[in-house]
Amino acid sequence: MKNLRKVSSILLCLTISATMLAACGSSKEDGGSNASGSAEVEGVKKEGFPIVDKPLTLSIMSQDAGVADWNQMPVLKEMEKLTGIKFTYQLAPIDSFETKKNLVFASGDLPDVFYGADLKPADQVTYGTQGVLIPLEKYIDEGYAPNIKKIFDEHPDIRKSFTTPDGHIYALPNIDLSAVWYRSPMWYNGKFLKALKVTELPKTTDELYTLLKRVKDEDPNGNGKADEIPLTSVKLDDLRMYFLGFWGIYDEQVYSDKDGKVHYTPQEEGYKGYLTFLNRLWKDNLLDHETFSQTPEQKKAKGQNNQIALFNDYYPYFTLGGEPSGDNPLMTPVKSEVPGSPVYGKHPGISANGTFAITSSDKAPEATMRWIDYQYGYDGATLFAQGPENLLWKYTNKETHEKEWLPVPGGKERDEFRGTLTPNYGILTPGMNSSELTKGLKTDFDAWIDKENAEKLTPIGKAPFPNVYLTNDEQSEATALLSDLNTYVKQMEAKFVTGQEPLSNWDKYVAQIKKMGGDRIVELYQGAYDRWNSEK
Repeated sequence: MKNLRKVSSILLCLTISATMLAACGSSKEDGGSNASGSAEVEGVKKEGFPIVDKPLTLSIMSQDAGVADWNQMPVLKEMEKLTGIKFTYQLAPIDSFETKKNLVFASGDLPDVFYGADLKPADQVTYGTQGVLIPLEKYIDEGYAPNIKKIFDEHPDIRKSFTTPDGHIYALPNIDLSAVWYRSPMWYNGKFLKALKVTELPKTTDELYTLLKRVKDEDPNGNGKADEIPLTSVKLDDLRMYFLGFWGIYDEQVYSDKDGKVHYTPQEEGYKGYLTFLNRLWKDNLLDHETFSQTPEQKKAKGQNNQIALFNDYYPYFTLGGEPSGDNPLMTPVKSEVPGSPVYGKHPGISANGTFAITSSDKAPEATMRWIDYQYGYDGATLFAQGPENLLWKYTNKETHEKEWLPVPGGKERDEFRGTLTPNYGILTPGMNSSELTKGLKTDFDAWIDKENAEKLTPIGKAPFPNVYLTNDEQSEATALLSDLNTYVKQMEAKFVTGQEPLSNWDKYVAQIKKMGGDRIVELYQGAYDRWNSEK
């Protein structure tokens, strides 16, 4: 359950490559708007509740974490009572949802609403321009979504990041303006630091190397065996983005620097520095030699056996075991020979993919927009995040939004019980998150995490790349190029790190990258970035 519990948070840390591999384009001027509008449904209110004068039933398709029956969830019952809108549910398990969603699109037998649907920009534009998904901006601007409109007005970058080249918004994001982590970060084993009498964390790559070497040589777990693993990983996927920041790189594929120049990471000099450092660790047995073969479960077992010094996970105790504590510090990104390093690829504050859309089957889009808009305001966001008041929490001061947790019925784990109250568990749902939602609910561990972020990551953080759209032709070209490039880059990364390919062949490697279209990728995304940047 612990793995499922962290999915909600980790999912928001979607990779930027998912955004950039998604398609876009322009087609119909009207974007296939629902011609019938809400003519079939009268009495839709712009303010107050219930939303409709007469009860309304709509269908919704979503992913399902499989924890509880959505028909019995208190949050959804509360929403039906509040709004007058009842939903019938078409649910699919998380691991099969993508396939079932594609089948539904292909069949034309559409639900009224897609919810928690991970709608890639390709989905948004393809089905939006076909008229399957309806444009939402009309309802937002005409007063049916005041919370969303307020967010868009205060943060115009969010609006333009979900506006396709034909000028329409076909899906809504998850918004979390307080987010810091784009991927789960790196942690030190505090027991090792204490055993080695480390009082100040490494600040440079050389200091990091020295610490890892000490771990290898000085038996910090105290068992008399040379079984310590200074740095471990699973195929480098868990540490790559964090480590690239040591060489001034914000993302593992495409990023824009502070001057708005777009870069394709695998052909950058900083990427060579990253490979060189990891190769040095590999040669000196400081990087786990099972990195390219082990599973996440095998890595975790090493952590719980107190063998690992430096590792990636959402929280350190997920790997090391035990309870949440401030004993295992967040890794301070270290400086390399690259000027201006380190940097950190910070969370952009919005999901890369759409979490909500209305289809052409919906006979009441205005009412549907009012329903979803509630989740983008404080009251609705609180309801969907923590359940109704007096089940898992209660107010200590409603005016200041201060809350406190209540005992969990049956002695269950709190987050597991929360998953029986709300669909906002295990999947990325529409809505917003802010510090107001958790006033009074944060633990000492939560406060420690906030402090670590504020000191180590926020000052050097920047979102790697905005949520941009390519035209259909551009996307077709980029997808074809990146398909081959990604395979080649991943193979060569492993070879360079393990020494199968000498780093003296770097120039030959870069020449091959450019031959395969590395510079063209830069051109395509520079154009998309410039278009995005020029929009108001």
